[in-house]
Amino acid sequence: MEEKCCCLQVGQNVPDFSMETYDPTDYSFGEVSLDELKKAGRWTVLVFYPADFTFVCSTELGDLADEYENIKAAGAEVITISTDTVYTHLAWKREEKFLEKVKYPMAADPTGSVAKLFGVYDYGTGLALRGTFIISPQGKLVASEVNFYNVGRNATELLRKLKASVHVAANPAEACPARWESGDKTLTPGPKLVGHVYEALK
Repeated sequence: MEEKCCCLQVGQNVPDFSMETYDPTDYSFGEVSLDELKKAGRWTVLVFYPADFTFVCSTELGDLADEYENIKAAGAEVITISTDTVYTHLAWKREEKFLEKVKYPMAADPTGSVAKLFGVYDYGTGLALRGTFIISPQGKLVASEVNFYNVGRNATELLRKLKASVHVAANPAEACPARWESGDKTLTPGPKLVGHVYEALK
C-alpha cells in the first residue's frame, strides 16, 4: 500500500526521468528526458493516457494536436505517455484519423515507472489513468489533473493553465483568478485585497 500511495505532489521538484519516444514528424524513434528539457529552458507538459487503439484517447490526442503549436508558443513541450511500446504508437498514429495532425513526441512507459512516479499507474490493469502534469523549466511540478478512464480532457483548458503558470512564474507576486486568460487582470494578494476581490477585478 505504501508503494502505491507514494507519488509527486504539486510544489515538489520532479526527479529526472527518460523514456523512449516515437516522433511522428520524421517517423523516428528516440528518447526524451526531463533533464534535457530543463537545460533547454522548456516547460514540460506530460499527458498520460490509458492505451493506444482505444476510444476516448483518440479524441484527446487529436484535441491536443489542435493546440500543440499554441502550447509550444507558450514555451512548453508536450509529451504523451502510455504503457504501450513505441511500435504501437507508430501503428496507431498511422491508422487513426484523429491522430493525423499529431506532431508531439509519443513516449513509451511499458514498465509504468514514470506513471508510478506521478501516481497515475493503475496496478489492477497495468494502464495509466488520464493524468496531466505541468512542470516548470526548473523542474517543479506546478499543476496536475487526473481523470478516470471514461472522462476526456480539454486541451484548450490545459493551454490556459499553462499560460497562467508561465505568467505567475514570471510575476511571483501575482495570482491568476478563475478563467484567467492572457491580458486579463490578476490579483496581488495582501491585506488590502481581503474581502475586496470583486472590486479588484472590476
